[in-house]
Amino acid sequence: MTDAKTLGQAFDALLQPEKFRDYGPNGLQVEGDRDVKLLVSGVTASRALIEAAIAADADAILVHHGLFWRGQDGRVTGWMRERLRLLLAHGIHLFAFHLPLDGHPQLGNNAQLARVLGLQVQGRFGEQDLGFWGVGPQVWAQPQDLADHVRLALGRTVTCVGDLHRPVRRVAWCSGGAQGYFEAAMAAGADAFITGEISEPQAHLARETGVAFLACGHHASERYGAPAVGAHMAQSLGFSHRFIDIDNPA
Repeated sequence: MTDAKTLGQAFDALLQPEKFRDYGPNGLQVEGDRDVKLLVSGVTASRALIEAAIAADADAILVHHGLFWRGQDGRVTGWMRERLRLLLAHGIHLFAFHLPLDGHPQLGNNAQLARVLGLQVQGRFGEQDLGFWGVGPQVWAQPQDLADHVRLALGRTVTCVGDLHRPVRRVAWCSGGAQGYFEAAMAAGADAFITGEISEPQAHLARETGVAFLACGHHASERYGAPAVGAHMAQSLGFSHRFIDIDNPA
């Protein structure tokens, strides 16, 4: 068991949010009133995750996508009121780390995505060094072979666009909605780029350059950082941890 202040300080020391320019507040977003015996981790602070954490008798929740974002409507109504009501009524602390959870070199979303896909990290690229690049356990003869590998590892359908006959030796990846990193991935020498989503311009760039673009789902690519950090904190500070995956097709 630990207190929320100690847990928050440990999160900050590990993830170093002060080093990132982000779209919302990192750290404690909603203060509860309980010591932490059970931490639940998840991808997004949805009502479904909060209700599952309540059912598990959790004292704190750690997520990648928190409740508050730059530029959003600040009024506490509707879905926001309901999520906050549940957290406050049950005294549950909510911790959220966005880009710091993507960027951690061992426990972050991109490092853990590499682990799940069997990719060896050899370097970083892109804005704030959030993109990773490296090699796989083999050279894939064509991008579809890599797409099949990703599909099996993540359990999700993968959209694959580009030169479908070009061998894939160097792979770049950045989890979530990182389609804007595609050109930086190409500049880093990637034969293929893996992320969560694809937008209209990237399909044309992939076809024109031959570099494969693989979109495997925003949620699917970001399921691994929060539980890795949660398990690390549980072991370090002496409480229990449980990852709850609320399915999301996006």
